Amino acid sequence: MPKEATTPMMQQYYQIKSEYPDAFLFYRVGDFYELYEDDAIKGAQILELTLTHRSNKSANPIPMAGVPHMAVDSYINTLVEKGYKVAICEQLEDPKKAKGMVKRGIIQLVTPGTKMAQGPDEGQESNYLTSVAGGRGGYGLAYSDLSTGEVFATTVPNFEEVVNELLSLRTKEVVFAGEMPADERETLEKANITISQPAELAGQHAEISYVEQLLSSPLEKKATRQLVVYLLSTQKRSLAHLQVAESYEVGQYLQMSNTVQRNLELTQSATTGKKQGSLFWVLDKTHTAMGGRLLKQWLSRPLLSKEKILARQEMVQALIDNYFTRENVVDALKGVYDLERLSGRIAFGNVNPRELLQLSRSLNAVGPILDALKESGDSNLIAYAADIDPQEEVAADIQKTIVDDPPMSTKDGNIIREGVDEDLDKYRGAMNGGKQWLAQMEVSERQKTGIDNLKIGYNRVFGYFIQVSKGNVSKVPQDRYMRKQTLTNAERYITPELKEHENLILEAESKSTELEHDLFAKLRDRIKEHIPELQKLGRQLAALDVLVAFAEDAEEKNYCRPTFAKKQEIDIKNGRHPVVEAVLEAGSYIPNDLTMDEDTSIYLITGPNMSGKSTYMRQMALIAIMAQVGSFVPAEAATLPIFDQIFTRIGAADDLYSGKSTFMVEMSEANDALQRASSRSLILFDEIGRGTATYDGMALAGAIIKYLHDKVGAKTLFATHYHELTELEQTLPHLKNIHVGATQENGKLIFLHKILPGPADQSYGIHVAKLAGLPREVLREASKMLKRLEAEGASEINPVSQQLDLFAPAPIAEPEPDPDQEAKDDLLDEISQTNLNEMTPLEVMQLVSDWQKRLED
Repeated sequence: MPKEATTPMMQQYYQIKSEYPDAFLFYRVGDFYELYEDDAIKGAQILELTLTHRSNKSANPIPMAGVPHMAVDSYINTLVEKGYKVAICEQLEDPKKAKGMVKRGIIQLVTPGTKMAQGPDEGQESNYLTSVAGGRGGYGLAYSDLSTGEVFATTVPNFEEVVNELLSLRTKEVVFAGEMPADERETLEKANITISQPAELAGQHAEISYVEQLLSSPLEKKATRQLVVYLLSTQKRSLAHLQVAESYEVGQYLQMSNTVQRNLELTQSATTGKKQGSLFWVLDKTHTAMGGRLLKQWLSRPLLSKEKILARQEMVQALIDNYFTRENVVDALKGVYDLERLSGRIAFGNVNPRELLQLSRSLNAVGPILDALKESGDSNLIAYAADIDPQEEVAADIQKTIVDDPPMSTKDGNIIREGVDEDLDKYRGAMNGGKQWLAQMEVSERQKTGIDNLKIGYNRVFGYFIQVSKGNVSKVPQDRYMRKQTLTNAERYITPELKEHENLILEAESKSTELEHDLFAKLRDRIKEHIPELQKLGRQLAALDVLVAFAEDAEEKNYCRPTFAKKQEIDIKNGRHPVVEAVLEAGSYIPNDLTMDEDTSIYLITGPNMSGKSTYMRQMALIAIMAQVGSFVPAEAATLPIFDQIFTRIGAADDLYSGKSTFMVEMSEANDALQRASSRSLILFDEIGRGTATYDGMALAGAIIKYLHDKVGAKTLFATHYHELTELEQTLPHLKNIHVGATQENGKLIFLHKILPGPADQSYGIHVAKLAGLPREVLREASKMLKRLEAEGASEINPVSQQLDLFAPAPIAEPEPDPDQEAKDDLLDEISQTNLNEMTPLEVMQLVSDWQKRLED
């Protein structure tokens, strides 16, 4: 809050801060941005700044922290990444020319959803701001990446679907009008999504009508207007790069909830949150940042249109068949920078000279790409090239205006080529002539004074000067030289002639730099008129980049071109999990078939843990997704239906933050599939029912299988350890049992990782426990309990009311087990599993001695 007695500058600060109470205010003072009061205290902690005080001599000193203006971007990014907003308050006039207080104002509000600065590892990442408008009748949703200007809009029926879209987009900030339900707000805050209120903007703005021109849904229009107004109010400038909003329906694409995408690890590892270990990691052979972002979008939204899928496949096939064409395209793509984000920076007004050269070099790379496509002789590649405008005039304009090696800043001069502007050339002539005069003066003064080490120098504070060492001061002519500055080892002087030429040179430099800045701004404005064409070109090159990556993947990894069945049939020959295959040694992955005719809807999969059931299930889903984005797939041959939705329940997870146990999450995800799946969907259920009591879980699993069989009819892979459920094959005609093979050799469990028909003969749970290294006493006790349960018939499907007591005493009729015999049995097992060839003679002697002692005991 403002102090009662304070300086005019702090009064200005408090007034501006009152307009942005929820943001850190970076207040420009000279070469620093300063933070005061609570912003300083909190900012110093987060940014690791030194906390000082302003007005130290007053009774109430003001907490203060500051950052250099040259390094401000990194500090702002740190705050924004943590979910904060930053208001940048700039000096709006030259302090030297200001009368009274320097005028200041907010030039930009940086928020999590509007951050544009990109680090070296963020080129493939999209940063979305999402706007939500509506209520009981449904919600309009619009989102944009400010750095590229893309805008998309859709309508969803309820807020649950809104949340799913927000999480799927990994949006950083949502603009929402009104009060959000507490539980929904909690969900978004848990996902680190900043919730912002809509802004108000006076007057008409061309960007709003331009962006919403193709939208027909009132809810989508409302959400889009809200989005654009928020962008205009925070960025405080024209946003000429915003594209016409593209309306889409969620049902236009293969639907996958955020949970499904996370379970299948489409774009990031579920364990690490990183790219490595995901499907994106395997497929990403793109050569541009634009291509990487587009590949992520395609993986999140696979196609339903067979026509569009086949069009992508044709391009991939053409690029496989034309190796040299593909190599030439790859070589050219390596020289293409991020056209989408360069266009955004041009529109934003913060593009620098080197980035304009990046744009021209990118455009120069388009010609070789088009030549390669046209010379291929392939009709698909030729047609693709025919639709591309290389924007040669933009490249030529940049090249004839900007020097080959310009500085980063437009304030440093030396940006514009000679011959571009007559006045600029005159200023440069004056500057060069002045500098020649200075060199001649230095030689002349050395001769006149006899001071051999006399030199003429310059600094920004004192201007031009004549420097003489202390030992030669006596030789200085007092009639012409006037002392200007004293140093430790030298004196600096000025003469009337030098002062006159200083004024001429500095005036020429000032006017030259100012004119260069103006010429650069005019060039930027000329390019701005071509932004829609540059954005279209960026999208075309990004798509080509992804298709080339698909072709490279297919050829390198032996992927096949899938076909699509009219009926709901799956026929995959020697299919492979693309990610698991990528991390194993070449040739070590064991492929598997998956064949489900139209009359089979459920595969009930049994087999031991760690044998590959989950891998087999995920493999099916990833092959389907790859096929529907237009990629070739890891298999010898594949015929697939076009799935409309994918549902998964894989792995044990809870949501304790929201009060949901593992079993509740399991049932919620199962319910999602039961309620929404159609006969054209794909469902992967892994160990449904394990989160509750044995009979409860078994009964639920059986009922869910029956419901899927009778009511849904979706292609379903259902993995279970409830071997009792395999009996359902006898009563459910569309269900078949399959299992993952395993065998025992010398008491050891060997996983075959091969899918075989029929149910597994046992679960091998105790064998897996032995592999995990559990104590022998635990394994022996488990074996005893298992034999008792099998003897009592507990392995049969009993009514839920039956009780299961693992620790009930053994039947009286059975003889008591002999402890000595059990110990001997354990010893015999250990002997049979010991490989003496892997031990030294001394180790063998010690082991035999141990066995003898145990027999004696």
